[in-house]
Amino acid sequence: MTQLPPQPLSPLDGRYRDAVSALGDHLSEAALNRARLRVEIEWLLFLTDHRMFGSEPLAEHEKTALRAVATGFGEDDIRELAELEAGTRHDVKAVEYFLRNRLDALNITGVSELVHFGATSEDINNLSYALSIDSALRAVWLPKFHSVIRRLREFALEHRAVPMLARTHGQPATPTTVGKEFAVFAARLDRIARQIGATESLAKFSGATGTFAAHLAADPDADWASLSREFVESLGLSWNPLTTQIESHDWQAELYARISHANRVLHNLCTDVWTYISMGYFTQIPAEGATGSSTMPHKVNPIRFENAESNLELSSAILESLAATLVTSRLQRDLTDSSAQRNIGIGFGHSLLALDNILRGLDEIAVNEAQLARDLDENWEVLAEAIQTVIRAEITAGRSTITDPYALLKELTRGKQVGSEVLAEFIGGLDIGEDARQRLLALAPAAYTGIASKLVDFLE
Repeated sequence: MTQLPPQPLSPLDGRYRDAVSALGDHLSEAALNRARLRVEIEWLLFLTDHRMFGSEPLAEHEKTALRAVATGFGEDDIRELAELEAGTRHDVKAVEYFLRNRLDALNITGVSELVHFGATSEDINNLSYALSIDSALRAVWLPKFHSVIRRLREFALEHRAVPMLARTHGQPATPTTVGKEFAVFAARLDRIARQIGATESLAKFSGATGTFAAHLAADPDADWASLSREFVESLGLSWNPLTTQIESHDWQAELYARISHANRVLHNLCTDVWTYISMGYFTQIPAEGATGSSTMPHKVNPIRFENAESNLELSSAILESLAATLVTSRLQRDLTDSSAQRNIGIGFGHSLLALDNILRGLDEIAVNEAQLARDLDENWEVLAEAIQTVIRAEITAGRSTITDPYALLKELTRGKQVGSEVLAEFIGGLDIGEDARQRLLALAPAAYTGIASKLVDFLE
């Protein structure tokens, strides 16, 4: 058998790469190392700016050149760092050595011992992950999530008044409108988006067991807790003062639970749209040259929504596993989180791919108003709810002597399809006031949608 050249193992790095590649700039191994470099550099500059241990602030051109080491981290740097790690067999130590080499190359002297000063690897890692996750969330995932919400809102507004037979338990039920049903999803997702957007990214910088012991040994007079807080907050993160060697990852667990929640709601959207397509309520707009089935030429398969379902399930499985794993660390430190966190990008990636498919899918469906109208006209029995409710009001007002309106309508309609003529005859013989009778006679399934159209306004 011919040996294949190296191939991507994950479809996210293969056939779906174009849809998710933006995450690579935030959640890849290279992006993590770039973030580590940034944290190491900013810690070095923080110490020199505060003249710790007799150091002096670097010149502005030196600061600029040093920060460019992180921002300009590229292919050659990735290879060099990989070679260093092959020797150290420790990823963060390799970053430390890489930065020391750059200090020499930039002729910045006298501060090399402040590189990684007082830090455990997890001080660097937890800040780096927090920065990477936050940027991936706000620069890539949330914008795509908001695009889906906007598209759902547009769809809801466009079809707010289009009547549709509801299906509770899969059975004909009180009519609604297409727009109102999509507004429900938009509102649910918008609420989750606000919760995700309010995520507080926590970080620590307090040494091997979170006690600042080495820091205090080096300078007993410094207020290391205050310095740590100042440094963490200078990076735009929230300081966590009470930790072991690791930041406890609770904020990550909360974030992944919320994204998984969003995935579940989106999955519900996909299954509903799929079902509406199967019922003929929505038609699909065929893509030029596309094949629906390898053997049945007529088919246009709802592949966007099916693909999204699968990827939403995969994303939630990974994110929920991360949320469960990351909140536990044996005593003051173990390395289960180290391996687990390398899969954060995969969890985000499957969700992002699903969002992309949903957006494409929503642009490839059209409301089949003719089919909706036919379905409504074939199910006049759904007006039974209105009739028995009006009778109840008439009894209360003293305008009817009917004793059990629910049972009366149940006998007429349960498990049956009842046409307009049968209902009209039934209403005509009811013991109710004339105004009520005329209101009921004027009803039709397509008009029995309550204030569904107006409810869409609650999105705005």
